[in-house]
Amino acid sequence: MNRIARRRWLQALAAAGSLGPGGISGLIRNALAEGNKPIAPGMHTISGNVTVNGQAAREGMLVKSGDTIVTGPKSEAIYVIGQDAYMQRERSTVSFASDTAAGIMRVITGGILSVFGKGAKKLEVPNATIGIRGTGCYIETQGKSVYFCLCYGIAEVTPLADPKQVERIETQHHDHPILIHNDSAMPTMAPATVVNHTDRELILLENLVGRWPPFYGKPGASGY
Repeated sequence: MNRIARRRWLQALAAAGSLGPGGISGLIRNALAEGNKPIAPGMHTISGNVTVNGQAAREGMLVKSGDTIVTGPKSEAIYVIGQDAYMQRERSTVSFASDTAAGIMRVITGGILSVFGKGAKKLEVPNATIGIRGTGCYIETQGKSVYFCLCYGIAEVTPLADPKQVERIETQHHDHPILIHNDSAMPTMAPATVVNHTDRELILLENLVGRWPPFYGKPGASGY
């Protein structure tokens, strides 16, 4: 990893101040202090009302398998678990399966931007299961529908309404976002546009765990 390039990107992110509610500057300072190393796992940025297992979250708190993270209105949390980093939006409830079923993330309500290291993961949303491996993605519940953007990587989406209608998605740069419906009057899966997440946020999350997104540095790859 190019340490100088990493520092420049993080400094630009701090100057932009466009990654969400307050507290992001402290996270960037920590990342800059670490140079090109991943920063420590745990809760790194808290804005507003955030709880872990019903208790008020605090910066530095370890987040682990079996935990449930809830954000209130106008709230946000950025945290790291192992090789994975997350930016959880407001009004969201996300839980991670216990050690006996490691590798499962459940998005119950709201939205979350995630980047994952090596190894298979299973994402459970209200109307589908999604198998991924070493990817970045954004998930947001929207009433009876779920928005899913595979920002890069490979995923296999299985809608609960029709488990036989499995879709394999492979993207390099937000190529095929979809809406997953649980309404017989709607198509089970339909094309969508890129909404509510940015390349800057993905770069920040990947940098927190010592990586770059695969689109970084490629021509025409900074449009989101």
